Amino acid sequence: MKKLTGCFTLIGLLAAITGFSQEKPEWKTVFAKINEEVQANSKAYSTLKQATETVGHRLTGSVNGKKAEEFAFNLLKSYGFKDVRYQPFEVESWSRGSLSVTIGTEENNLQPVKSVTLAYSPVTADVTLEVVDMGNGLEEDYNANPGKTKDKIALVYLGVLPGSKPGTKSLHRSEKTALATKYGAKGIIIINTATGGILLTGTASVTGKLIPIPAVCIGKEDGLQLREKLATGKLYSHIVMSNFSGMIKARNVIATIKGKTLPKEKVIVGGHLDSWDLATGAIDNGIGSFSVLDMARTFAVLKLYPERTVEFVMFMGEEEGLLGSKAYVEAALKDKSIDQLRYMLNYDMTNDPKGYSTTAEESKELFQSIGNIAHSLDTAYKNTFRSGAGLHSDHQPFMLHGVPTGGGAGGTLPNNSGPCYHADCDDFRLVDEQGMKNTVRFSTMLLYGIADSKEIRAKHFTDAETKEFLLKNNLKEPLQIAGEWRWSD
Repeated sequence: MKKLTGCFTLIGLLAAITGFSQEKPEWKTVFAKINEEVQANSKAYSTLKQATETVGHRLTGSVNGKKAEEFAFNLLKSYGFKDVRYQPFEVESWSRGSLSVTIGTEENNLQPVKSVTLAYSPVTADVTLEVVDMGNGLEEDYNANPGKTKDKIALVYLGVLPGSKPGTKSLHRSEKTALATKYGAKGIIIINTATGGILLTGTASVTGKLIPIPAVCIGKEDGLQLREKLATGKLYSHIVMSNFSGMIKARNVIATIKGKTLPKEKVIVGGHLDSWDLATGAIDNGIGSFSVLDMARTFAVLKLYPERTVEFVMFMGEEEGLLGSKAYVEAALKDKSIDQLRYMLNYDMTNDPKGYSTTAEESKELFQSIGNIAHSLDTAYKNTFRSGAGLHSDHQPFMLHGVPTGGGAGGTLPNNSGPCYHADCDDFRLVDEQGMKNTVRFSTMLLYGIADSKEIRAKHFTDAETKEFLLKNNLKEPLQIAGEWRWSD
């Protein structure tokens, strides 16, 4: 990658002209050290490889999940952190058991279909019912066909079907399951969007609790073929499953560096350590969580001590419903430290970022000042900026309580790994070493810059301001479906 040695890049010149820079003079030296250290000595790739080989999958509540927690704890200790702790929480653990799905035109002549159980399906289920096509599985699909799904099995597409009206927005699989349940379905079959017969797992519960109907995923090709058959006749399905559910304990892993002058103001950087059990979760979320662990290593080896306190957090239970991050926020609400949280950076499947993202437009000046220095060190980093908000990762509980959130932006997943999301092909061969290095170096610069800045203009919202922010970003409907909209109007 081409390095720049001049005093100003084009972006730097524009910053000087417009006066948008918030940087401290010493940041250029600090960021250069970060860049050099990560490029030469990053352990993100090697430690993720070690974890996939020695721990395997990292399902919360399993023996492997406990091993993953200990692996992260010991790794942080080996980097020299004195303040490393577990944050235990109790969680309703779920794991899959047996599954059989058969489908056909007659109830007594059904053929097996390759499938996988979606998490938080019932402990036992045995249903034989008519299958009905509900398209995208959105509220409008049910309103257009009143009573169609009552006491039947809903067949829905995971994303948005080709030919849908322009601007159609999808919902999370758990929200589509909640809608199917709401409209009387006794089961749901979700069609994956990836080609090649790849099956997707993941939670079908918006609450992290057991759902009342069996939920399964089938491959795209099988699913679209079923839709064609339903256009000309009836189909029936027999779903038989057994699963495990019970209360267990899991642990977030937290390492802390105390701030020099503003120790009570806290910047959090985290990623979920847990993964589903079909593979080793190298992409989801090994590349994110092990990049965060290497950010911690970089802080330690360079002895970086910014003005504010920094916490590196490995969250467990994200896949089952953001359970670890919810536990963190609940603890912060209980001890009244929630108002000390000034920023939360989340790394979930982040790879090779080209810019930074945030929920707070007010952070643009700060983020691009940081990014301007990153760009001067390596022009592969484009210093793009994106503001907005979404759900379904560990930033969500923080955002719902007014904390500004952000992270990397503009990157792409390595080695065409997108179709392996939550699938049995999510293994280490998909990981790109330089992509992880880029995540670590540019994100360590962002983390240090926020924690060390003279001023964080992004405010911690009041409850009323949080509500308005969520409305502005069209998040009321999915939060209502999930039962997380806490406002009465």
